[in-house]
Amino acid sequence: MLSFDEVTERVKDILSKELGERKIYDKDVAKVLGVTPEYFSMMKKRKRLPIEELANFCAARNISINWLLYDQNPASLCEPTEKFAYVKYFKEINASAGGGALNYEESAQKLYLDPELIRFFGGEKRLKDIEALNVIGDSMEPLLKDGSIVFIDRSQKDIRKGGVFVISTNAGVFIKRVALKITGEIELISENRSYPKESVLPEEIKIIGKVMGALEKKPG
Repeated sequence: MLSFDEVTERVKDILSKELGERKIYDKDVAKVLGVTPEYFSMMKKRKRLPIEELANFCAARNISINWLLYDQNPASLCEPTEKFAYVKYFKEINASAGGGALNYEESAQKLYLDPELIRFFGGEKRLKDIEALNVIGDSMEPLLKDGSIVFIDRSQKDIRKGGVFVISTNAGVFIKRVALKITGEIELISENRSYPKESVLPEEIKIIGKVMGALEKKPG
């Protein structure tokens, strides 16, 4: 990381262009960072950079904070950043055998995939429809183990040919094998035969997406 003085000089250079090539002082830097001159002076003596304020400064100007803090060329960051594609992973959302809630206001994490998985899902262009969440419970064992991460395709919601789907009901979020009955009802089937089948009306559930695969949690 560059020193406090080096980073400050870079900020001053930027402000000089914005303010008409005039001399820029520490008080100007403090003002644009949203801190008092006294606070900035204290940080300068301690050689501690105000990281959050600098990040906001960069974001407002479309400047790479890696360039400001580490003198890294933004172009050099592209290859490592894009080396692996990722899908949204809702770690706090559980598809379970008995409850749970689907709340997409939860912050999604990035789950990076290796090239083999990307090919399995149909390439990077298909990843916009793929999401991941946790499996809790044994109702779909041995097909889906408790603690696994399951991948769903939110673009696939047609249940006429059956398959394993993530569904949302008033009782929570579930992963079930789904079958459309000739009566128009939908049969929800657990792989674990200890759990009884259940028939529901189409308006009683919402199809979230079709299960495409899962990653099992390693023991230990």
